[in-house]
Amino acid sequence: MGGRVRLVQPAEGLRAAVDAVLLAAAVPARAGDAVLELGCGTGAAFLCLAARVPGIFVTAVELDPALAGLAQGNAARAGVSGTILAQDIRVAVPPCRHAFANPPYWPGGTASPHAGRRNAAHEADTGLQDWAKAMAQGLEWRGTATLVLPAQRFSLGAAALRAAGCGSVSLLPLWPRAGQPAKRVILQAIKGGRGPDRMLPGLVLHQADGGFTPEAEAVLRHAQPLSG
Repeated sequence: MGGRVRLVQPAEGLRAAVDAVLLAAAVPARAGDAVLELGCGTGAAFLCLAARVPGIFVTAVELDPALAGLAQGNAARAGVSGTILAQDIRVAVPPCRHAFANPPYWPGGTASPHAGRRNAAHEADTGLQDWAKAMAQGLEWRGTATLVLPAQRFSLGAAALRAAGCGSVSLLPLWPRAGQPAKRVILQAIKGGRGPDRMLPGLVLHQADGGFTPEAEAVLRHAQPLSG
């Protein structure tokens, strides 16, 4: 974000990546909106959103109390208005206009010996249906619910959003390079949406030499939104 965001995070284990920046760029918030992030970690995504859209009010939920404490400190240093809750995502939260999450990517598993990475990557007793339901529970009518997911899970994510009462699903592919299959996608649905689903143009992240494309630089460095 071109120095707009300063993040204190663990030296090892769960660390922020570009997914958080791209997720935040997809949230169509405006100044004055209340937003909700579930599973915020140290706060990278909501900090990026607040840097792009000053004047939002953030409620962020994180199960790990140590990470929640870091998120609270990061928010305070950035002057972000809001509340960090160290609790399960299934506990009731305040109403919001937009909700977003980067949930654990895979069901089950113990791939990483580091607990922080393992918990971030693999579902425990909460699946995508739980994340979608938790995002939708306090969401205002016609508000948005946004997820970043592995491309392999987009159909499960869309089904979970619909089951939670969020329709008119938009799918935005994130391609590593031009001509390559997407590894990540961003799904966004509207609370009470009844319109058709949409496939958006998507974003190519890297050029042939490995550097970011100008379009990706606009989002990652210059705080531009992902258009939908």
